[in-house]
Amino acid sequence: MLKTFAELRREYEAVGLNEADVAADPLAQFSKWFEEAVSAGIEEPNAMTLATATPDGAPSARIVLLKGVDARGFTFFTNYESRKGRELAANPRAALVFHWQPLHRQVRVTGTVAQVSAEESDAYYNVRPLEARLGAWASHQSQPLPSRAALEAQFENFRREHASRMPERPPYWGGFRLIPNEIEFWQGRPHRLHDRLLYQRAGEAWQMVRLAP
Repeated sequence: MLKTFAELRREYEAVGLNEADVAADPLAQFSKWFEEAVSAGIEEPNAMTLATATPDGAPSARIVLLKGVDARGFTFFTNYESRKGRELAANPRAALVFHWQPLHRQVRVTGTVAQVSAEESDAYYNVRPLEARLGAWASHQSQPLPSRAALEAQFENFRREHASRMPERPPYWGGFRLIPNEIEFWQGRPHRLHDRLLYQRAGEAWQMVRLAP
């Protein structure tokens, strides 16, 4: 028998998150947690919720894959003409959420977004599997589609067209980088008394504050 939503509860018993134990730079702390998520065998630890909004504030969210993180920020790739691409062009602010449930951890990131260079987009596109490269050509992401068969036919057309040469990156496909102004680390704790450490950008430095759960 299905449980009610009120019964869907579990207690978190993870080790706490203390200010003295975390890195002064949140990007370094993120890299540490990400490596621990990989070591724990979490499936697709780079999966993240990307939230965008229209200029008048209508939100939308979806799961995308993180493809790079460094001192500049968090990088992902998509079709620039997709819904998220259009929203980011009109309102270049976004939020990311990583959820690593087996470790009882979340990371929340907010900031501004900018397209990466064409050279960086080319470099990533050219290491994707051939089928993924062809798929970027075949799919007019977020646009109405008459049928699944129409999509597959379009894909096969591009496969035949590129039978003797590798496809170049479509001009409407490439990377975005989220430049963070806030990064919050959440660690589940017993009795719902979770640990939350929020880093906020202060010029070239970061300030940390503990938030109530």
